[in-house]
Amino acid sequence: MAGNNQIKILLVDDEPDIQEFISYNLIKESYKVYTANNGIEAIETAKKVKPALIILDVMMPKMNGFETCNKIRAIKGLENIIIVFLSARGEDIAQITGYDAGADDYITKPIKPHILVKKVKSLLRRLNTNETNVNLPKIKSFKIIPDNYAVIINNRKIIFPKKEFKLLHLLASNPDKAFTRKEIYDTVWGDEVIVGDRTIDVHIREIRKKIGSKYITTFKGIGYKFENI
Repeated sequence: MAGNNQIKILLVDDEPDIQEFISYNLIKESYKVYTANNGIEAIETAKKVKPALIILDVMMPKMNGFETCNKIRAIKGLENIIIVFLSARGEDIAQITGYDAGADDYITKPIKPHILVKKVKSLLRRLNTNETNVNLPKIKSFKIIPDNYAVIINNRKIIFPKKEFKLLHLLASNPDKAFTRKEIYDTVWGDEVIVGDRTIDVHIREIRKKIGSKYITTFKGIGYKFENI
């Protein structure tokens, strides 16, 4: 019997073996796990149980994971649920599409159960922390709103996935400082298991698409810095 204080996780995958395997490992960690077989079921279940985190497959019948994520993000009361894709598609374009859809993270199958659990725990720590609530220097061209994971630029409000926002927030916290890749990993991802060597690059690419390329400079072999222009 599930306790009322259990953290709710919604697992969405059309493969019964994967559902059973992941559910077993999450239940062992005392999470309350709900399952759905496709995107339509996922949306209805998410509305009903309001999970803290959704693990979402990409390739599913009726509605793929990207479209499902987009629709969940548009539902009032569900927009801040942590959503992580778990997919066999590891290519950059799939990950970029996932982040564009509003995902907080993207994990490539296969993944060992203890690593998945570690990722889930790290993602859920955001529920009890306010890591972005620090003073920012005055940014000349736009305004960063930490509480909403948003940026206002040219009178337009842009909502970011949490990981992208945290990366932008870090760079903007110290304009003109070149942050090394290690500094970025340590601050933005902490002790999370990083899946893919190009994780930072994918996130930077997505941030540039949203705010323009002029604000973030690449230092080849070193890292990135924010230009307060």
